[in-house]
Amino acid sequence: MKFSRRTFLQSASVSLGATFLDLRSYSQADLEQTFAEIRANLLEMVNEEREVAKLPAVAMDEFATQVATKHAIDMATGQFASHWGRDGLKPYHRYSFAGGTDATQENISAADNTWSGKVRDLKQDTAYLHVRLYQEAPPYDRPRKVILGPHHTHVGFGIAVDESRLRMVELFVAKYVKLRPVKRSAKPGSQLFISGKILDHRYEVSHVEVCYEPLPQAPELSWLRQFRSYSLPRDCAVLQKRVPPPFTYSDPNRGVIDILPSGSFSFPVKLFRHEPGIYTVIVWIKRERTDNAFPASEVCIRAE
Repeated sequence: MKFSRRTFLQSASVSLGATFLDLRSYSQADLEQTFAEIRANLLEMVNEEREVAKLPAVAMDEFATQVATKHAIDMATGQFASHWGRDGLKPYHRYSFAGGTDATQENISAADNTWSGKVRDLKQDTAYLHVRLYQEAPPYDRPRKVILGPHHTHVGFGIAVDESRLRMVELFVAKYVKLRPVKRSAKPGSQLFISGKILDHRYEVSHVEVCYEPLPQAPELSWLRQFRSYSLPRDCAVLQKRVPPPFTYSDPNRGVIDILPSGSFSFPVKLFRHEPGIYTVIVWIKRERTDNAFPASEVCIRAE
């Protein structure tokens, strides 16, 4: 029986079919075509789900796909499934240190002990992996909320198969801000400047957070094999928009973020701890004064 994709979304089981792809039997061109078709299928599924929720469609992003693919390979070859990599980096670390500046959210899914040599089975199993994420119920429905994130504009899909292990990564991206090149390394306690521009004039900068966390350590595989959610650091300094004299904030201070009518902005970033760590700079934006702000950048700076 053939299913339309919409029917599949309504009726597919969350269990995985028994599949394994012997990649050695396919040429590089065939593999690239296969994975391109899988990503296109996943994108269509995501956008149908977002359409049902009355949310704008997302576009495929090649850079996010590259970052997601590297993590999928790390998980498949390392025999684990985790938002953390074997180097101890979290999703926003990976994206930023690869050169990205946008805000991201990641979903991961995995299947093991599968046996088949057919490409179509790999396509089916990646679809099942996605449906399993989409059908998660509260209080474990964070993957569904990521898929239906209202501010996402792009997505990348990473797929990897190693022996009998299939790993899939969905990396959603919010592209609203273009930052000028940022140094990704500095000395603890130093100061640098960040500047950029909002891409859509309907949005404005709300505030900026500069968050600190210790340098990551490579975790044990046993730790990586215990699934856990991730979050941004909680040790944060808040930067506010500059106000003209005689006005001040309650601190009191006048703020440090300079805003131009063109949508350009700039601000200093103080690496406020005199010890090694990773600082994540988060530019929060909003559309209207009454709207809730959301992250538009997650730039990581390694201080050591």
